[in-house]
Amino acid sequence: MLESKSSGHAPTQTVAPGRTVLIADDDQGLRNLLTRTLELGRFTVVTAADGLTALQTAREIKPDLYLLDVDMPGMSGIDVCRQLRAEQVISPIVMLTGMDSEAAMVAGLEAGADDYQTKPFAGRELLARVKAHLRRRHVYVRDPDPAVFVTGDLRVDFDQHLAYKAGRAVNLTPTEFRILAFLAREHGQIRSSRAILSEVWGASYGNEVHVLRVNVARLRHKIEDDASAPRYVLTHPRAGYSLNGQPA
Repeated sequence: MLESKSSGHAPTQTVAPGRTVLIADDDQGLRNLLTRTLELGRFTVVTAADGLTALQTAREIKPDLYLLDVDMPGMSGIDVCRQLRAEQVISPIVMLTGMDSEAAMVAGLEAGADDYQTKPFAGRELLARVKAHLRRRHVYVRDPDPAVFVTGDLRVDFDQHLAYKAGRAVNLTPTEFRILAFLAREHGQIRSSRAILSEVWGASYGNEVHVLRVNVARLRHKIEDDASAPRYVLTHPRAGYSLNGQPA
């Protein structure tokens, strides 16, 4: 474990490529528990006890995944998440929230988090989620043909994992891109929330409709001219979502 002290100085040790997790939580006992769990899973762990140190550590270490407690002194996990996304960090971010913190959970997702985990939780459950997010970070396995989908001024490049709006690259998180790519490959078809959740997050997320709803809202703000009146990602009440348009 690499421990970042509250002085704000981030560690400089070499970390394992592709398997580095930053844990930011002011509860030392929980940090220790999570560290042991992840190290047993053969991850390199970097920790921080407050939000500002977490942000400074992130800039130096560039972790592959973040576990951010919502409530931390000085700078909340939500603020850290928002700043990381503003700096175009695309690594998965998982918010750690209390059982009765639904509002905080939604705020974290709206700030750019990919997922959340409520406390208390089993270490095995969290480890499974971490592994799943890192497996999906760079890989979206589907039929490679076609390589590009274009409708209107929206272009989805499956090979490069990039989306373009009016010729300009859109800064999507991996989760946002996976949603868009899935709908683009199924363009014109209504896909249920459960189907999208299973494809993008995994089968165990079939009932986490709010996670999908918030991520779709974020996606719309990035690719639609007017997110309140979308013309690409369409909602079908009680049915699901579809991507409007025909490929070029």
